[in-house]
Amino acid sequence: MKHTNTCSKCHSNEIVRIPSFVGANGNSIKAGITVFLCTSCGYSEEWIDDPTDIKTLKKYYTGKNN
Repeated sequence: MKHTNTCSKCHSNEIVRIPSFVGANGNSIKAGITVFLCTSCGYSEEWIDDPTDIKTLKKYYTGKNN
């Protein structure tokens, strides 16, 4: 949905983009997310857009920097 603006479940192009952020329970890591919501069927996807947030989460959960 992020790249095609089309729902992968029902193939509708009625997609809304909802910017937000999330923090995992029990830690202080915050990450900006974008939710793509199909207003036809309700299917949604969440994407972390900032490469820095992705790197931080990867390091925290895997212990790897690259």
